[in-house]
Amino acid sequence: MVKAVYPGTFDPITHGHSDLIGRACRLFEEVKVAIAISPSKKPLFPVEERVALAREVLAEHGNVTVCSFHCLLADFCRKERAQVILRGLRAVSDFEYEFQLAGMNRRLVPEVETLFLTPAENFSYISSSLIKEIAGLGGDVSEFVHPVVQTALIEKLGRP
Repeated sequence: MVKAVYPGTFDPITHGHSDLIGRACRLFEEVKVAIAISPSKKPLFPVEERVALAREVLAEHGNVTVCSFHCLLADFCRKERAQVILRGLRAVSDFEYEFQLAGMNRRLVPEVETLFLTPAENFSYISSSLIKEIAGLGGDVSEFVHPVVQTALIEKLGRP
């Protein structure tokens, strides 16, 4: 059984994330969405809310579990007995940073492979940061996020 870990902040989870997770579900027996606490990123949503949103958005996938983590990703993967770290690449600009992370993770946890997936073209420009900015300025983000996430953004940001 091959288990993949898809780590990230998911602040909030977008259709781009969901697209990658859906495709990963067809490739791996188990996909663990690991939501980093990431206090240095100053997330809009507390980790408990990010986990709850991701669980609701991903409920249709029977082989996905969602949890939070606050340790080194290499240690988390060992604890979970994962064989794969899944990462998304939206654009060439993502590659250098992701390549560095993959190299370091290979050094720290050589038994785990990092695999990159690209989102569908219509999701390649979506980022959680852009979604928060658009929503914060009162823009419509309904085509980029699940309705439950849109509602949470409106409630959190106080925008219609």
